[in-house]
Amino acid sequence: MKPLLFSFLFFIGFSVGCTEPKEDKKQKPTDTIELLAALPTETPAPADNPTTPEKAELGRLLFYDPVLSGGRDVSCATCHHPEFGYAELRDLSIGVNGEGLAGSRTFRTPNDIPFVKRNSQSVLNAAFIGLTNGQVLNPATAPMFWDVRTQSLEKQALEPIKAFEEMRGHALSSDHVLDSIVARLNAIPEYRSRFGQIFGKTDAVTSDNVAKAIAAFERTLVAGNSRFDQYMRGDGNALSPNETAGMNLFLQSGCAKCHNGPMFSDFKTHVLGVGDNEKLPKSDDGTNRTYAFRTPSLRNLRFTAPYMHNGNFATLEQVLTFYEDLAGGKIENPHVKAAQLDPLTHDLKVNFKDISLIIEFLNSLNDTKFDRKIPEKVPSGLKAGGNI
Repeated sequence: MKPLLFSFLFFIGFSVGCTEPKEDKKQKPTDTIELLAALPTETPAPADNPTTPEKAELGRLLFYDPVLSGGRDVSCATCHHPEFGYAELRDLSIGVNGEGLAGSRTFRTPNDIPFVKRNSQSVLNAAFIGLTNGQVLNPATAPMFWDVRTQSLEKQALEPIKAFEEMRGHALSSDHVLDSIVARLNAIPEYRSRFGQIFGKTDAVTSDNVAKAIAAFERTLVAGNSRFDQYMRGDGNALSPNETAGMNLFLQSGCAKCHNGPMFSDFKTHVLGVGDNEKLPKSDDGTNRTYAFRTPSLRNLRFTAPYMHNGNFATLEQVLTFYEDLAGGKIENPHVKAAQLDPLTHDLKVNFKDISLIIEFLNSLNDTKFDRKIPEKVPSGLKAGGNI
């Protein structure tokens, strides 16, 4: 009988040994609050463009002055207006040949200008673009635009001026647009005087200095004292119980794998398969034609609807439902295959029952106290803000 008993015990031991890896298999740990952070209380600036009150004020005038546009009817503020948190409250921008503001803006007729193909992002806290956990921000390498095609606020500031559908239009050629704008500014005595005082030379009105002034102004547009920031700085009562629960669900759902750090963005590009906006004549294939787009900040979402790179979702509920569907394997964009999706999408665990609490937490990231000052007039004599 002993050989039989030994064989039986060996079989039991072998069977248990075969199942041990399954029993020891551990679930991936939930992300923790250490992935999140309050915004810094000091605003960084590049060494070659320190922020001064005079330079920021010049930048404000330029930001609102439609003289920078080909038809003298569009300004930076047309699509980044303080009333809407320096965003726009519409899916795709209407730049050249438009009239009205935000959701009420329409093309004038006749019209052959296309929509701007991506959603206008807020300029609030743009000074902190590129700031991630454990890293020192280098403003000169901050990744700009949904497709990170350029770096730094200084370089970003000139791109809309050069873009046909945003500010250039038919009035100026693409080869000479910046030279033409500089000539216009040089013809205005107040601009010549301000540029000279700030940049210290007689030929101070240059496209580089235009960019520096606008960037300096944008770095003053800070909204960094939300209730979440207060909570992270030590005020345990700044968040309600529901908001705290929502924060924990935000972390458990895997949202913080991309939306982390002080700006709630890793500033990397990810393929998510968001559907195309039907207003566009062709599919927007994103960064290097990969359908990847940069992670947006989640700060001040109250002001920045609609959401995603093309404004496809009108509400936060729709955004989170999209992520729930994505976690379940649904891909909205027929041009994107499952193999193209960012691997981080496999870690998403967004449940419908948690959405309302997560949204309560996201609303704690809003800070309504920011600079809304609009110049009463601009040096060109045109209407501040453009045709809005």
